[in-house]
Amino acid sequence: MEDEFHELTDRVRAELRSPQDLVAYERLLGLARKNTPAGREELARMLVAVERPLWAREIAAFLLGCAGDKRAFETLVLLLNYRDPVRCATAAHALARLGDPRTARAAAALATNPLRTAYALHPVRLLAELRAPQSVPALIATLERLLTPHNPYWRVALACVEGLGALGDRRAVPALTAAVGHPRLAAAAAASLARLGVHEDAAGRADGGPDGGADGGPDRGQEPGRGGSPGAGRAVLDGADSDGAGPGRADPGAGASGADSGVSRRR
Repeated sequence: MEDEFHELTDRVRAELRSPQDLVAYERLLGLARKNTPAGREELARMLVAVERPLWAREIAAFLLGCAGDKRAFETLVLLLNYRDPVRCATAAHALARLGDPRTARAAAALATNPLRTAYALHPVRLLAELRAPQSVPALIATLERLLTPHNPYWRVALACVEGLGALGDRRAVPALTAAVGHPRLAAAAAASLARLGVHEDAAGRADGGPDGGADGGPDRGQEPGRGGSPGAGRAVLDGADSDGAGPGRADPGAGASGADSGVSRRR
């Protein structure tokens, strides 16, 4: 924790704007050094005090979170979803050490929310570190949603790929196989598949074989074997985002074709 705490305090010191800020900052450092039950009570009061600056609540929440004090949970989740990536990283570090079962559910909700994808990098990394039941379904659902051409959030997708490889769950094979077809993800996806004991050619056969598409590779737009997994993951997450893809997409067309044939016969 020491390195992360020093980085936090150095960053905060640069944000101080008044002598009063400096006094409050030194007070927080004193509480951190003492690390007493009375000091933790004072830190907890800072989290709910009116008109406390964000940097003060951040330091207090970090110290409490690393000490396993669950009163820091709400503030740390707020910071995990903050627009400043440095604050997100600090919150993720403390949440990983907090030991609160709500952490994985909150991280999964943030990672799978399509409206918060720009801030999903650290929730995704946190899910991989937590190795919670929610981790694999959430990472698969997020990766599937981001496997579109020219997606600006490829770094989030890359974190999903790396996390799924580290988690070692073979439910991720279809999503990782699809990621191999994306240039920025290809090397990491191949490495993650290898960690799962799956080589790229074997994964291709599992998705329909080398003749599955017109170009000699599997048709990644269809991949019927993948239709269930993301949906199952999203069900676990209680209504997490759906990317709208599914094998049932082709049925209306088939029905229309049958209707046209019936009209032709009547003619």
